[in-house]
Amino acid sequence: MPSVNPTRTRVVIVGAGFGGLGLAIKLKTSGADDFVILDKSDSVGGVWSHNRYPGAACDVPSHLYSFSFEPRANWPQKFASQPEILKYLRHCVQKYGLAPHILFRTEVSEVCWNEDTAHWTVRTADGRVFETQALITATGQLSRPVVPQLPGLKDFSGAAFHSADWPEGCDLSGKNVAVVGTGASAIQIVPSIAPLAGKLYLFQRSAAYVLPKPDKFYSRFELSLFKNFPATLKLSRLRIYLQHEARAVAFVTWRAALRVKRGAFFRHLKRGVGDAKLRQRLIPDYSIGCKRILLSNDFFPAMARANVELVTHGIREIRPRGIVDETGTERSVDVIIFATGFSATDFLVPIKITGIAGQDLHQAWKDGAEAYLGINVAGFPNLFMLYGPNTNLAHNSIIYMLEGQIGYVMACLKRLRRGEIRALDVKKIVQESFNAAIQRRLKKSVWAKGCNSWYLTTARKNTTNWPGYSLGFRLQTRAPRWDDYAVG
Repeated sequence: MPSVNPTRTRVVIVGAGFGGLGLAIKLKTSGADDFVILDKSDSVGGVWSHNRYPGAACDVPSHLYSFSFEPRANWPQKFASQPEILKYLRHCVQKYGLAPHILFRTEVSEVCWNEDTAHWTVRTADGRVFETQALITATGQLSRPVVPQLPGLKDFSGAAFHSADWPEGCDLSGKNVAVVGTGASAIQIVPSIAPLAGKLYLFQRSAAYVLPKPDKFYSRFELSLFKNFPATLKLSRLRIYLQHEARAVAFVTWRAALRVKRGAFFRHLKRGVGDAKLRQRLIPDYSIGCKRILLSNDFFPAMARANVELVTHGIREIRPRGIVDETGTERSVDVIIFATGFSATDFLVPIKITGIAGQDLHQAWKDGAEAYLGINVAGFPNLFMLYGPNTNLAHNSIIYMLEGQIGYVMACLKRLRRGEIRALDVKKIVQESFNAAIQRRLKKSVWAKGCNSWYLTTARKNTTNWPGYSLGFRLQTRAPRWDDYAVG
């Protein structure tokens, strides 16, 4: 890879979401100014910038879905909406002076390790080149939308888009709308647009377990308490953390505990949907917890609306003015919304990443992505991932996991910065041993109970989830074990 007039910097961060901004804040507060953040979007926020669909919100309480080192006392409600989360991240950028370090509309296309200089050369899609001692990827697991390649889609005469590409000013009033998918995005979109649409068709391939969302707006008294007595905010965060951490028992230790959640699902479904036949079609055919458990108070009531129809037959083809299901029935639609999720197991695609001796990272990952602590990959020195393979959680806040990774990466960067070593490369045997243990534990988890989910590759390898408690991960990442690395 040529490096004509490269911009030289100590650290390149790819991605301006929670992970990238969190690391940048830690660099800035440690006195390290020589870093740059590259992001393909035109604003900060990562998934919270892209996912601007109606009803977009978080399913982790906001006191925990925020940095512990930058608490916010005035979250208006327990579960923050997308605009509020974006507002919070923009506040972080402003408070810590990160804006001069961020280059927007800058998509990384290729990176290559230079063994002579012990630096990474980073090339962007627009031809710019950066040379850096350390490369940190913070692109997330949910950044590449999946749109099914349905026959006839290109000939559809109306608007068709993924939920993560919601068009500005989209007006659905009185229109026939098809929502394809029943995952986390769909259960937020459907209740938000059903009152507007003339007719709404929800195409369901697989029903979801939906539980009540214990949401509320904070009272003026509570907000005053959080503001004037910071200890109450810390206590709230701790209480929420412990409540969520306890849920891991059901996922990885004692799966029988999920029976309680299954009972709650049936009660919630019955309260929201009066029609017994419709209720039957909204019951999943897999073990609870095998796929992501969703939270919503208004999804089931929305499904019971007169203008909403649940379609459980697959889609045969798209026609210019409608959708034909597998039975041959055509439904006239003006707009198709794909709430079909993301390529969660395709880590760091489509960036071409070349390590020691010309190793290609995606070739190394041909059997499924893996990394040591979800952070390092053997043969790719000074490459650090945030929210890498097997660091996703089904029970707690990813921000807590990110902070563990950020602290670990900062320790590595400080050692590199001191100049006593040029490169850190995790030993292959360490990585293999770590991931073999991860996969053994995952095979005993609820996620291995037969369903198809975005946690799994096509070969059914779980490359996304952490198979234990988040506290366990934090303990493992509290400080690097330098013997796990080859140094150069």
